[in-house]
Amino acid sequence: MFLRFFKSTFLFLLITVTACGNTTTEKTPDKDPAEKTPSEAPAIVTGAERLSAYLPLLKGKNVGVIGNQTSVISTEKGRVHLIDTLLALDVQVKKAFAPEHGFRGTADAGEVVKDGKDPKTGLPVLSLYGNNKKPSAEQLKELDILIFDIQDVGARFYTYISTLHYVMEAAAENDIPILVLDRPNPNGHYIDGPILEPDHKSFVGMHTVPVVHGLTMGEYAQMINGEKWLENGIQADLRVIKMENYDHDTQYDLPVKPSPNLPNAQAINLYPSLCFFEGTNVNAGRGTSKQFQVFGSPFLPEDKYSFSYIPESNEGARSPKHLGKKCFGKDLSNHPRLDRLNLEWLINAYKNTDDQKEFFNSFFTKLAGSNKLQKQIEAGMSAEEIRQSWQSGLEEFAIVREKYLLYE
Repeated sequence: MFLRFFKSTFLFLLITVTACGNTTTEKTPDKDPAEKTPSEAPAIVTGAERLSAYLPLLKGKNVGVIGNQTSVISTEKGRVHLIDTLLALDVQVKKAFAPEHGFRGTADAGEVVKDGKDPKTGLPVLSLYGNNKKPSAEQLKELDILIFDIQDVGARFYTYISTLHYVMEAAAENDIPILVLDRPNPNGHYIDGPILEPDHKSFVGMHTVPVVHGLTMGEYAQMINGEKWLENGIQADLRVIKMENYDHDTQYDLPVKPSPNLPNAQAINLYPSLCFFEGTNVNAGRGTSKQFQVFGSPFLPEDKYSFSYIPESNEGARSPKHLGKKCFGKDLSNHPRLDRLNLEWLINAYKNTDDQKEFFNSFFTKLAGSNKLQKQIEAGMSAEEIRQSWQSGLEEFAIVREKYLLYE
């Protein structure tokens, strides 16, 4: 019964989804530049849902899947995990690899994710977070092809693109082709922020891109390959399965939260701006039901920050910053959608904190990708003055980015 359900689902998808060309150099037709809301735009067909475009590539192959809870296919009967679908269609999936937050997406940020088994399928699940961020030759030796299917949110410090880098590198070193099943970038409508400096490379920033890069996973994979960012300039045997009905101006609400602390579209849109607080003594909503939609600290004055909350232990934040302490700050859960980074919240919090010397921590430089931003804020520069210092870097990046765009 279970198998018949998935096979009927597969037939339904083949009938309803029109397969288009999947060359990585093809672009979708020109579209109205005006931003489209989900209700106005035709339904987006993700790369994973275009089964007819990639199932033939898996025939007779031993397959490894890099995925998590976002690796789903939407059908008329609901959302089905990619691995469940492939196994039901007799694809020889041998093992899965999990990024930060784990295969089912329940681990805290920064929590070590251990190897194990997927309880639904019994497949071995190997962690790519912690000490083992890159698949080893031993882990890959029985595999003929890799599939990468993870929903990103378009911020440099969101670690799924770092996992993509290491998976591509391992694939290239072991002569294994890799398929990236593309998904929308919910922050793909703009690029902004300082460009990472190579001296400040880390797992929360590996490449010389701005904080908000405006690329889908498939486009970003092409940039990694094309700019020869992999070790020794090697290049992966990469193929991107494109989406249908997507462009960078289309507003997209994710059907599954990409990590425990990004519960909705508002949090995802605010994340590139509020994540800078992770490198300060300000809580960015962890330990609340409005993660990355509020911020606050016991060190901010109540007379200037009338909103308050108390962080508590919850899923994805067992020990949040300022656990059990009253924090004063702002509630941004109804703030209009951003189309650029907001620095005013960060700058004003620094100016108003009780102890400026304790405001920043060492993680801030990793998030910014440079020590300049902290110095600019400490020197009293305005948000617009700081933004102006990014412009030449953003203009240069935009030229490079153009080469790898698959969508308008």
